[in-house]
Amino acid sequence: MATATDQNFQDYKRAEAKALEIMRAMKATSPRTVDLELALLVAIFELHKPTLPGPTVAKIIQGHLDVLVSHYARPATPPQPASKPLP
Repeated sequence: MATATDQNFQDYKRAEAKALEIMRAMKATSPRTVDLELALLVAIFELHKPTLPGPTVAKIIQGHLDVLVSHYARPATPPQPASKPLP
């Protein structure tokens, strides 16, 4: 039997899959990344519009970004071996 945490994660993964599907469809609508970014942010504000003021929604988004940035950070480039001096 799935725990509440397991169920929450499964719900999240279904929502994430749907969001990525929508994002792929949006790419066919506009080639401009900024259009897609703003549209997705507007959707988040609209999601919360009935219950939260804009500044609170912005704080929620910033909190999520703080978590996601470390997840999507590029790994450090491995150091290159030192070149050998010429003979």
